[in-house]
Amino acid sequence: MIDATEQINAVRRQVGSRTLEAGEARVTTISQTYDAPVEDVWDACTNAERIPRWFLPISGELRLGGRYQLEGNAGGVVESCDPPHSFAATWEYGGEVSWIEVRLTPQDGSRTRFELNHIAHVDDDRWAQFGPGAVGIGWDLGLLGLATYFGAPGSGVRPEDAEAWSASAEGRSFMTLASERWREASVAAGTDPEAARAAAEQVTAFYTGVSA
Repeated sequence: MIDATEQINAVRRQVGSRTLEAGEARVTTISQTYDAPVEDVWDACTNAERIPRWFLPISGELRLGGRYQLEGNAGGVVESCDPPHSFAATWEYGGEVSWIEVRLTPQDGSRTRFELNHIAHVDDDRWAQFGPGAVGIGWDLGLLGLATYFGAPGSGVRPEDAEAWSASAEGRSFMTLASERWREASVAAGTDPEAARAAAEQVTAFYTGVSA
């Protein structure tokens, strides 16, 4: 794994909202710039043979209108696709449906900015309990996997290794730092600081198994 603090600092996080037909939704945004051309990042994010090397094993049809399933996690339907710039899909997990939007933007030289929006209808009580870190920490782990993958050409992250790392002291420290940054993003979005701290403590305990 790469340096946890360096990775935490390389990621940008934002919390917002969006009005959908079904009502107001929470939007959790995470982004990072990678030292790889946009075509390579696109392929890493959409090629079923490469996705398991940094994220999770995946099955299904990775095409417009196709249904995908991440092993032990969410599944959904690809709703839009504009190679190599963006795609959007439903994110179906635990009987609930939310949405993800991924956008890739070329940067100076041969670098690429990866941005992901996770859009979800979350009731106020659950948001107050866990805040944006409920999904944000998971995406922090995903971007860590992608950074590790691009940081060492030919490397990959096996799910069993990722699981062991997440249970280690280093992994728990990483998730605690990520939770703190999501707390800061929540406060920046207008959440009461004490409420944001309480939610961060709850979500940190959920991910790390260690209460504050």
